[in-house]
Amino acid sequence: MRGYDAIVIGGGLVGSAIAYGLVRAGLKTALLDEGDVAYRAARGNFGLVWVQSKGLGAPHYQRWTRFSAEAWPSLAVELREITGIAVGHERPGGVHLCLGEGEFAARAAMMERLRREAGNFGFAYRMLDRKEVAALLPGLGPAVTGASYTPYDGHADPLALLRAFHTGFVLGGGRYYPHSRVAAAAAAPGDFRLRAGSEEIAAPKAVLAAGLGNAELAPLFGLSAPVKPQRGQILVSERVRPLLPLPTTTIRQTGEGGIMLGDSQEEVGFDTGQSPAVMKTIARRAVLCFPWLAELQIVRAWAALRVMPPDGLPIYDHSERCPGAFLASCHSGVTLAAAHAGRLAPMIAKGMLDPMLEPFSARRFDVPAAA
Repeated sequence: MRGYDAIVIGGGLVGSAIAYGLVRAGLKTALLDEGDVAYRAARGNFGLVWVQSKGLGAPHYQRWTRFSAEAWPSLAVELREITGIAVGHERPGGVHLCLGEGEFAARAAMMERLRREAGNFGFAYRMLDRKEVAALLPGLGPAVTGASYTPYDGHADPLALLRAFHTGFVLGGGRYYPHSRVAAAAAAPGDFRLRAGSEEIAAPKAVLAAGLGNAELAPLFGLSAPVKPQRGQILVSERVRPLLPLPTTTIRQTGEGGIMLGDSQEEVGFDTGQSPAVMKTIARRAVLCFPWLAELQIVRAWAALRVMPPDGLPIYDHSERCPGAFLASCHSGVTLAAAHAGRLAPMIAKGMLDPMLEPFSARRFDVPAAA
């Protein structure tokens, strides 16, 4: 049986970010990755490093997201220096386009509520009229009434980020176990023994970051992960010259030149199939925003599953029954990558979550049943 300081279960964006952070903190770490046969959310991530609209009614989530967005530039530089991989991060700010006065009014009310809830932490935003949006985004369609804007937003390449985390983890001395689904687990305080394939490994710390797989694994470690799948579909156009200087909530141009269109939110269980009706809806709204998109060929389309807790907020926990076991579940693996690598991983390395993460505990779902 091989011994480590920590074992991370799950090699997607959340798990690899934490594993990378652990080796950077000096821990001898194993990363168990089921591989691309898993419901890997990274393959369908839209690539936004997004702050606006995060944390409505939950200012702690707004602060956590803001911290990650602010740490992202340093993370991108660090990964490039260590691995030679450019993760395509840009932070030009971002907009959410509104079609019609109703959408604009609702968006303005939401953004103002976010500002009030932020309190002394602050939340800078602007509601832009049509003329102001058109100055930022040439080729805007007449259906666009206006938009919300924040300076915090940006985007990156999710697959390059995943590759960079994996590469940085291995270069830092981490042991990567591919095609390794957990077949058996024995958990005791500060003593975790796992079998994956023909390998048996042990460590005093274990991190559950297996996405949708956390729901099944969590009870073995005295934890809870009430997560469910939510399907999202994405369309990508042929490559074109730079046309979109800012990302929007549902339309962004990649570093390679393709225009990504999204995103749907579908409750269809574990079905990763594609729906022409949903694809049509995505394309129709995109063309209303930018009529010139109708002239482009769609070259790729796919669907993937988000990891969704009941309230949409991340779950971070440290097991009371089995101290040393931690859990991380969220659907914002790109946005929160810098927080996971630079803030959460050092907490785990020290063996204790900061009180600032207490509101993210799954205990928030432990509501007594009505009599």
